[in-house]
Amino acid sequence: MIKTSWLLATLWNLALATTILTAAETPSLPLKDGALIQGSGGVFTIRNGVRYGIPSMEIFNSYGFDGADVVRVTDEQLKTIPEGAILSSATPEQIAKRIDAFPEFIVPEQKESLNRLRDLFRLHQSPMTRGTFEKPYLLPSVLWPALGENESAEKTRKYYRDSLLKLKIDAEGYVTTEQHRGHAHDDGWPFPTWVQAGGVGWLFSHTGDPYAPMFKLPLFTSLAGWESTAVTFTAHDPNAGLQLTLGNQATLTSPAMNVDCLVTPFIAFHWNGTLPADSKPFLEWTTATAPDFDPSRRIEFSPRPSAPGEARSVTMIPAYRHPQWQGRITKLRINFGNSGPAQITFRALHTAVDTRHPVNNPHWLEGCVDYFDWTTDVEFLRENLSRMRLATDFAVSEFGLRKNGIAVVPWVGHDGRPGFTLGADGKKTFFPGRGVGNNYWDLLPFGGQDAFLTITLFHALKRVCELEAQITRHPEWNLPAMPDRVSSLKSDVSRLQSEGSKKFWNAKDGRFIGWIDLDGKPHDYGFTFLNLEAIRYGFASAPQAKSIMDWVSGQREIAGDTSTGADIYHWRFAPRATTRRNIDCYGWAWSGPEVIPWGYQVQDGGAVLGFSFYDLMSRLQVGGPDDAWSRLQKITDWFAEVQAAGGYRAYYKADPQRGTLQGGGPPGGLGMDQEFMESVLLPQVMLYGFLGFTPQPGGFHIEPRLPTKWPSLTVTRIAVQDSVLDVTAKPKSLEIACRKASSKPLLVSLAPGSWQLTLTTANGQALGIATEHSIKTSADTISLSLSPTQRAAFTHQE
Repeated sequence: MIKTSWLLATLWNLALATTILTAAETPSLPLKDGALIQGSGGVFTIRNGVRYGIPSMEIFNSYGFDGADVVRVTDEQLKTIPEGAILSSATPEQIAKRIDAFPEFIVPEQKESLNRLRDLFRLHQSPMTRGTFEKPYLLPSVLWPALGENESAEKTRKYYRDSLLKLKIDAEGYVTTEQHRGHAHDDGWPFPTWVQAGGVGWLFSHTGDPYAPMFKLPLFTSLAGWESTAVTFTAHDPNAGLQLTLGNQATLTSPAMNVDCLVTPFIAFHWNGTLPADSKPFLEWTTATAPDFDPSRRIEFSPRPSAPGEARSVTMIPAYRHPQWQGRITKLRINFGNSGPAQITFRALHTAVDTRHPVNNPHWLEGCVDYFDWTTDVEFLRENLSRMRLATDFAVSEFGLRKNGIAVVPWVGHDGRPGFTLGADGKKTFFPGRGVGNNYWDLLPFGGQDAFLTITLFHALKRVCELEAQITRHPEWNLPAMPDRVSSLKSDVSRLQSEGSKKFWNAKDGRFIGWIDLDGKPHDYGFTFLNLEAIRYGFASAPQAKSIMDWVSGQREIAGDTSTGADIYHWRFAPRATTRRNIDCYGWAWSGPEVIPWGYQVQDGGAVLGFSFYDLMSRLQVGGPDDAWSRLQKITDWFAEVQAAGGYRAYYKADPQRGTLQGGGPPGGLGMDQEFMESVLLPQVMLYGFLGFTPQPGGFHIEPRLPTKWPSLTVTRIAVQDSVLDVTAKPKSLEIACRKASSKPLLVSLAPGSWQLTLTTANGQALGIATEHSIKTSADTISLSLSPTQRAAFTHQE
């Protein structure tokens, strides 16, 4: 999973710097009281001109700080601000001041349980990340809560709007991962690194590079050992690299190397500068069997890195695509192809594993649709629609959906085979370059014929198809409609489900497998997360969903599983991520899984708090609202114990038998704080599940499912479109109270049937006469205009 702490720096501020907080431009000094700043030493708040360190995300959230308010300062600026103490968690009194400015979940006689859930929600509120992999977990959780005295979700929405628009998409349509600097594909996950793969690299700067000290890599300060033509070394800048002056047709030839092409599908060239406009740079290489450079072994690349002074530029050269990238690679040469002089900064050259994530495209597309559904921001679509279509087309083509009917990952190292095998004698044979992580679960070698990717694409493309249909139905948006695109995407979605639900179904065990590798071997370790998402997204048929829930809930035991029955919920807050012990199926870089006990590694019997959402939603769909509520109460009881003990870290530190936490240091089996920002997803079962609230362009659909003992459910401070509402559901009626009015009428979609609409003031005085409305399909809507304090009551007519 993407949380492997041994590959992250131990300080939480690295997580902030690289995933949670993308700080704004450097501010001027002095800073106002309450300012939040980030330097290489961590994240601080300013009080009376003194900076106070914030040691963890939990403490950051306890004060109600907002990641969007953090600004980056230089280390020189940081040194000029006196340093104060490290902050401890906010006091109960301080926290209480913020309670009323946060959404509530209200059910008569269930105040205690739902206040606990609200506390959990508030603890994880408003995470800010530019990373791609979190988009489908975070955006449904943070785009709707109207926070603060001004009752607004605008700050969070602006942040994610900017994030979605600025996320890099390459010329082919691949969406970048947007994580911290690594030693792998620059647009992919930061590891496995070239060091772990047995590759080779030369670094001329270690600044901002967490892996350089981790792997004790040498810092090169000159071109000693290199061959060059028309290259003059002028200086070494430890923060930037080598300053070089290039003459005509300059070349740089690496020292000798001897690496397998399998672990070097890409060459990463880190450089800044400008080349003459007519330059045609290229990479060439020698091999063990072809020791001389030859024009037949060349790959051209872009001559346009970032300009001097701009952010670093990394050119990823896809060497694996060349038919003669074979065998052992022995030298690399960069030929700049320049007809005139140039100045460049040379930061690094290294081989790179293909660590791109196939789920990036569907995850980013989900985020775009989420944002649009909550806001109906047509200008956002105007800026982004061509990018969304490019990303969609890349996913459909690259993963062979129309050829295979399922998703097949074609990339080097992503064929689903593990990175080592176990012999009969227990000895391991390693295959560096195989078993590269594909998604959130980054230690597991998903790939080949990939069930997780198939399910993820099924849901994302279904939503993109719905958006394309909306564009066709709304010519007033003045967007280029493509009706043929709607029909082709419908066909893709239908085929993914019809073929994928058969291909990946393990009929013997009654659940979906993870993937089928290049050798045709299916891999199934009891992936609860995959199966529960299949139910939530509607990929599983009704009989399949029933079979899955019987297994996960413990009603049905599967022979060969390590965890069965009640033990699947051993960690209380969520089912185990997997139910079958796995010590033989990982990437080659995770070489000793057997040394960690069962359940003490997240991807091997551990659990993730946020993904309990999928369990709850699946229970709601299969077992009904009473089943989901019963499970949710167990979670809030657990959370009450945790909070009484002083929070996650204190609770689990007190007794290792309770489990170990992953994040910010040693590996562990339980993911809930620090980089596990998706914990904010769990409370959303109240909105999307029990209340049945779904945003739609121009309004929303609402179809509650209340447990039998609930007389009503109210969710407050729902920011939908540009309004803020409190919504109350009862068995036969709905009430919508307006806190902030929309600039346009809201289009309300209800369950099929006859409904009476009554408008009243806050004190119950009728506004006009009641109106009758017949709802036959989800396309039927009721136009609703409310002023602040007005209420709309919908009563279902028998």
